[in-house]
Amino acid sequence: MTKKNKSKQTMDEKLNTLRAGVLGSNDGILTVVGVLFSVAIATTDPFTIFIAGLADLLACAFSMASGEYASVSTQKDTEKSAVVKENLLIKTNFKDELKVVQDFYIQKGVSEETAYKIAEDLMHKNPLKTVVSVKYNIQIGHYLNPWEAAFSSLFAAALGGSFPLLAMTLTPEPFRWPVTILSVCLSVALTGFISAKLGDGNTKEAVTRNVIVGIITMIIHYSLGMLL
Repeated sequence: MTKKNKSKQTMDEKLNTLRAGVLGSNDGILTVVGVLFSVAIATTDPFTIFIAGLADLLACAFSMASGEYASVSTQKDTEKSAVVKENLLIKTNFKDELKVVQDFYIQKGVSEETAYKIAEDLMHKNPLKTVVSVKYNIQIGHYLNPWEAAFSSLFAAALGGSFPLLAMTLTPEPFRWPVTILSVCLSVALTGFISAKLGDGNTKEAVTRNVIVGIITMIIHYSLGMLL
């Protein structure tokens, strides 16, 4: 395999990085605005509000990054373990592995005889690559990268959290609350739209759901701030 092929990402790898970024951004927005609302209702001091929001933004970003790293690392280890297992099965039970590949193509609508010929040809050319692809949809050498997911989540969470933070701390007092609320609604709507596009889902439902969650988050933390 050439260096060029090794560096080329699969669609699953790209989507995993984007997924981590979208989730990180959404968490960054909601956690930061939650703290900002709780603090801002208790004090009007811009510096106090900014420091509280910044501290939460950093904590959220690094928390999301560490969570993504741990999660994707586990998935990567599982994928590698599956490859090792299948490599052993090919050596000790080749016929059953061949049958698995044949059944895969039969389920795709290929006749039994043709499916056997396809399976036999693939298993003699590259048995391990064939089996792990059929059984687990894994491409050897293209495991999910925990570092990419972690950094994607880190920067996205920090970027997402910066929208309510800047809106709350830079907007003049008379417009502080409406501008912050608007920035949160627009930013969570955007993350909902992107997540729906990545998952081939309903964009209207995703945007509506995210905006409702954002509004509820703001109401809850505003209410908590009123208790202080």
